[in-house]
Amino acid sequence: MRFSLGQFATQKQIQKLAPRMIQSMEILQLPVLELQERIDQEMTENPVLEEIEHSQDELEGAEALQAAEDSRQSDDDEQELVVDADSNNADDFERLDDLDHEIPDYFDERPRASINRVQEFADRHHDTMANISQRGITLYDHLVLQLRELELEDELFAMAERIASTLDAEGGGYLTIPLESLLRNDLDEQQLALAQQALNVLQQLDPVGVAARNLEECLLLQLPEDHPFYRELHLLITNHLEDLEHNRLPMIQKQTGLSIEDIQLIWEELRHLNPKPAASFVEKPVIAVVPDLFVHQQDDGKYVVTVEERDIPQLCVSDYYRRRLQASDASLEEKEFLRRKLNGAQWLIDAIQQRQATLLKVAQAIVDHQYRVIDDGLEAIIPLKMQKIADKVGVHVTTVSRAVDDKWIQTPRGIFPLRGFFVGGTTGDDGEDVAWDNIRTRLQEIIDSEDKARPHSDDELVRRLKQAGLSVARRTVTKYRKKMGIPSSRQRKDWSKVGDR
Repeated sequence: MRFSLGQFATQKQIQKLAPRMIQSMEILQLPVLELQERIDQEMTENPVLEEIEHSQDELEGAEALQAAEDSRQSDDDEQELVVDADSNNADDFERLDDLDHEIPDYFDERPRASINRVQEFADRHHDTMANISQRGITLYDHLVLQLRELELEDELFAMAERIASTLDAEGGGYLTIPLESLLRNDLDEQQLALAQQALNVLQQLDPVGVAARNLEECLLLQLPEDHPFYRELHLLITNHLEDLEHNRLPMIQKQTGLSIEDIQLIWEELRHLNPKPAASFVEKPVIAVVPDLFVHQQDDGKYVVTVEERDIPQLCVSDYYRRRLQASDASLEEKEFLRRKLNGAQWLIDAIQQRQATLLKVAQAIVDHQYRVIDDGLEAIIPLKMQKIADKVGVHVTTVSRAVDDKWIQTPRGIFPLRGFFVGGTTGDDGEDVAWDNIRTRLQEIIDSEDKARPHSDDELVRRLKQAGLSVARRTVTKYRKKMGIPSSRQRKDWSKVGDR
């Protein structure tokens, strides 16, 4: 085989998306709030885009109301007309001349928005502001405020503040780094003692248990010395946390001499302590959910989907700039600029219209398939794959994925994420499709009704689901049990009821 270097001409086929198609996919994926922001941005950057105002009837009604308001204001502020025959009303003409100078030379003759439109914008702005969560105090700020009240020495305060800056509220407020790493010289015994003193100060602050180095220390910091079960709780926290986690109560009974009933009683007291004391300082942003689609039921019982149109500005291309493109006195640079902006504006308008049409078709197909969810609730959901909706609508499955991404639909039963209607499932013994959500619901019911002295193993859960007409593999039961936060059969066992058998 001979190798050589050189330039050769080859032919190959590649798929390249046009900018217009890329823009259409981006617009389709945007939820209504982000679409509004995108439109506002485009209108700022593209001067040829204009928003279509309301009908002339609304404008005339708004103008009539505005005229009446202006007339009332003018009546209140109007000065008395000066009538002076000797000066030929010179004062009146001087006032008129001043008005001529006060009125601006440029008038925007485009129709103003109606009062309803203005009120709509005001309501939308109010709703947006209401959905913005107020920034709460951070864990660091909370601790520093308490440190300042203690009037510590400057060096001790600085060290405590440095330690406080490393505590993570999301992690529960634990100190996860060695104290030595906070020192300029980790071999300085005096600085290490100062750091330990500062840590002790922090551990006495609110929230109780903050700045602990592990779970054991966190729980012990919260344990009051006058607690009636202080000795027993201290013993369990110090030596048997792992045993409690795995429900090894007989082992604890053997090593401590406590009865099963006493261990369970003390364990219940232990649950009152907070393993993540700083969790309340974690900011939980309020997510504004604005539906993109609405479902209405017709007289014949059929559910019909409509797309949100009110909050999406209706755009058009400026007639002025269209005419300017054809003007004879326009330069080549101006025409090239306008041509690009006009094409961009038309592309955006077409992409929004295509988004609305695609979203409507996809949502209607989903509602037609999952209408029982609206009638009976989520327990009536049936398996549905995106490919089935794509085949029904006549689009690619990725188009369906983009259409339902981060979209919400308002139904008579409430607001649902559009993507939530797509669920996997299996076929029951009666031949009907069963969604995994329904299987999980049934699994929870079986576990809730089991004998806690002899909880069902995963094999037994498979058998009982089979009796209910649901054929599910054991690994599937184990997977969903763990995802639902349900412990194993050994951990669910109530040892206090075993002796009654």
